[in-house]
Amino acid sequence: MSTTLFSNASILDTRAGALKDGHVLIRDGRIAEVADTPITTATADRTVDLKGKILMPGLCDGHVHVIAVTASFPSLIRMSPFYVMARTAPIMEAMLMRGFTTVRDGGGADFGIAKAVDEGHITGPRVLFCGHALSPAGGHGDMRSPGENFADVGYQHPSLGMVVNGVPEVRRAAREELRRGCDHVKIMASGGVSSPTDRIDSDQFSREEIAAAVEEAAMANRYVMAHTYSSRAVTRCVELGVRTVEHGNLIDAACCAEIVKHEAYLVPTLATYFALKEEGAENGLSDDMVAKIDDVLGSGVAAVETAQRAGVKMAYGTDLLGRMHRHQLNEFNLRKDVVPTPDLIRQATCGAAEAFMADGDFGVIEPGARGDVLVSAGNPLDDITVLTRPEENLLAIMKGGTFYKNLLN
Repeated sequence: MSTTLFSNASILDTRAGALKDGHVLIRDGRIAEVADTPITTATADRTVDLKGKILMPGLCDGHVHVIAVTASFPSLIRMSPFYVMARTAPIMEAMLMRGFTTVRDGGGADFGIAKAVDEGHITGPRVLFCGHALSPAGGHGDMRSPGENFADVGYQHPSLGMVVNGVPEVRRAAREELRRGCDHVKIMASGGVSSPTDRIDSDQFSREEIAAAVEEAAMANRYVMAHTYSSRAVTRCVELGVRTVEHGNLIDAACCAEIVKHEAYLVPTLATYFALKEEGAENGLSDDMVAKIDDVLGSGVAAVETAQRAGVKMAYGTDLLGRMHRHQLNEFNLRKDVVPTPDLIRQATCGAAEAFMADGDFGVIEPGARGDVLVSAGNPLDDITVLTRPEENLLAIMKGGTFYKNLLN
């Protein structure tokens, strides 16, 4: 693998939320050295003089569904997996071209997709996967309509979730996903927009079932992420050891205090609700599902502001579906008025890595971190919307020491 030296860079220190002048050597896919004086002790295959341009870590989207080629999950189940994979590939390449070098999948992606990216068969961000999200019958992962009684779909079918009931089934399913090498276990702990038979405000899984998933993940040195909306659902989850709670549009200050108390993380996904409101119906959502969007749309930004004031640690997430993936960078626009810019950058970089038990592996420009870097023509600390215009502002995108975009020469 080639060695690249970036000299005369203005390095964005995501932990400190500040710029510093320096030089960065990337070798064998990892950052080998960061220095404030010229690096002369190593021979590089390529030296790039950035002449003061911004060098920052690649971004992380902490809640995606890369196989969600449609917003209609009942339709997804009936598609050929080969067809879904063919449509997934351009979705993932577009994510990388927006500057996302790591994404965390919340249901659908498996070890095969992660391996295909790692081996270079698919161009896209690195994928942290959970396999299928676990859902109770009638929960957010159950795509049967009230009149359908077919057995649960087989694992080989494209699907974001699987139905499990009772502690033994939860344990078995979690163990199977861990056997497949998942990075985290996902559970559906409340109702959702895109599921046909539940309500947004419903709790899902008993405390015993949630605790079982948490225990299985912890024994494998993994963690649980949970789909949640209400304060009650979020509080139940963090009390039982869930590490990341997703969405959280309906949380209040008391709930935020519980998240902080239990050292959990919140992953809001504002972008998807604004996209679904405008485009959900044409992307496959039923009328009943579209009607549920209003239950969470207006409260999302306020929930993020409440969490920010309470000191809740957050990560960047979008949860977009189908053709709406193109709105992935809109999350910056939706959070920027309630989250200070340095914190918002951290949420999409080092804060995400910390939340996902990968602190120091990505999201920072430090020795030992992955060679995932962006070269920006503008300073995101001065204007976060610089990151929302990658065609204009991202001069280079490197993942694992390999350039996927390079306009520097």
